Amino acid sequence: MTLSSMSFVPSEMTTAEVEASELLYGGLAQDVRHLVDVAIRTNVDADRVAAARALVRQAEQVLAEDASTEPAGIQFNTEGRSWNWGNAVVGVRNAIAPPVILRWSDDGSVRSEVDLGVAYEGPPGCVHGGVSALLLDHLMGETASAAHTRLIVTGTLTLRYLQPLPLGRVRMQAQVTNEDDRKVTVTAHLGPDGGEPAVEATGLFIVPRWAREGSVSGSLD
Repeated sequence: MTLSSMSFVPSEMTTAEVEASELLYGGLAQDVRHLVDVAIRTNVDADRVAAARALVRQAEQVLAEDASTEPAGIQFNTEGRSWNWGNAVVGVRNAIAPPVILRWSDDGSVRSEVDLGVAYEGPPGCVHGGVSALLLDHLMGETASAAHTRLIVTGTLTLRYLQPLPLGRVRMQAQVTNEDDRKVTVTAHLGPDGGEPAVEATGLFIVPRWAREGSVSGSLD
């Protein structure tokens, strides 16, 4: 698949309609997150598992009555609002996403706190290293986008794992450390709430040539 400005889809939805949709389907996604979590931890007997599976299949059939076969993609409206509901990190409608909520600071850095439960486990009691990489890649891409004023893609991402990251509340932060024409360097770290960083990262992000003259800005991570 080739990315271009055509990868962004204009929508006739108003911002009010977008927010109402996020409230509706975001609630559904949160219910599914809870289901995934308890499905990992449950010890109920075979009959109860069979009953639960029947209910899950019933829910799947109801939702499939009107479901798109296309990727969620990135959409935007004429009010300047954009949304990426299927994103694996921040997707409001994606039950796989924690989801991460980002906060921009006046100095250009971006921060976030997120709860990572058993669905994100790697080593016993700890966050999977690939999940840490996923979160940092997105955080750093958003940081490189300069609050969505330019479109960037990840060029390289280097991570240094300093110590195991326990499941639970995680904090992360990123900032731009260098800019050179189409190249943006970002550094970041991620660690337990109130603890020392468990993962440090450096990334090189690129402004695609086709994006320099396009009218769409943002992050594709």
